[in-house]
Amino acid sequence: MSKDYYNILGVNKSASADEIKTAFRKKAHQHHPDKGGDAEKFKELNEAYQVLSNPQKRQQFDQFGSDFQNGQAGGGGYGGFGGQGFGQGMNINMDDLGDLFGGFGDIFGGFGGGHRSRRASKGQDLVLDIKIDFKEAAFGADKEIAYPRVGNCPDCHGSGAAAGTKVNTCATCHGHGKVTRLQRTILGNIQTQVVCPDCQGEGRIPEKKCSHCQGAGRARVEEKFTVKIPAGIDNGESIRVAGRGEVSEKGIPAGDLLVRVKIAPHRSLKREGDDVRSSENIDVKTAILGGKITVETLDGTFDLKIPEGTQPNTVFRLKDRGITRLRGRGRGDHFVEVKVNIPKTISKQAKKFLEELKF
Repeated sequence: MSKDYYNILGVNKSASADEIKTAFRKKAHQHHPDKGGDAEKFKELNEAYQVLSNPQKRQQFDQFGSDFQNGQAGGGGYGGFGGQGFGQGMNINMDDLGDLFGGFGDIFGGFGGGHRSRRASKGQDLVLDIKIDFKEAAFGADKEIAYPRVGNCPDCHGSGAAAGTKVNTCATCHGHGKVTRLQRTILGNIQTQVVCPDCQGEGRIPEKKCSHCQGAGRARVEEKFTVKIPAGIDNGESIRVAGRGEVSEKGIPAGDLLVRVKIAPHRSLKREGDDVRSSENIDVKTAILGGKITVETLDGTFDLKIPEGTQPNTVFRLKDRGITRLRGRGRGDHFVEVKVNIPKTISKQAKKFLEELKF
């Protein structure tokens, strides 16, 4: 009986290769026997995918239907599938499935496991906390930092080979870092690529291993360099420095370093976004008659004019004397709140003077 493989996978005849793979992964997950699904339905899905994921077989199926294999060399594959690589059963490339089942090999009696794990895309990231002062956060700074990490071995410079010796191409995988294995399962023969057991996926083997790192190419080192703190960075924000994290396997980029800043508080200034706030005390005389007071700002001291009749808690704005904007141009402002000191006791003469005043 002819089968409609498109209908089995739930895709249109015009479906792309990626759409076919996505549909297969979704339905295979749904019907996987290890997750309580139907084993026969699972086999049928695999049968459909093996045809539609192969351009040549898909073309033949579109022309002759699922019986196209009957005119080819038969074989021992299940369901009468033969020829075109099906003579010994299905060949499933595990890379098509990815990590679909979180341990796909369990249904095959332990097949797969750690040997199927892919190499990391990069080394581990590191986080380093550093403390900077208030003005360094406002205007930026260059800070020298030091921290331990796994880096390239200082003796072999990451090659893993002893000085004066060569690094040879792995004879087992011929430099590819992976080898192909075939596993017989209830679904037929499953072909998968695993990390080469001899070179551990690196594709090269040192003629003589470095005595310091035992051929790993990496070792614990003390890293030192200068990091640029951008002007306007806020407390708890991080700077990502590419390639300054942990070094992993040879041929894989190092991880990144996240430099997280902690800003020490200022004795008189407080930050609000890109603005700065402070408070100053003035006496009654200055509040009434006016005058000048010296204010501490990020740019040094500033003479602030106090107009006559200034009321308590009046806020003065010092334009463009705040924090440098990290995302934008210019700087914030500095707001100064004045507090009027009212004396608790005054002399009889001062009291008489105040009583005679008419406001």
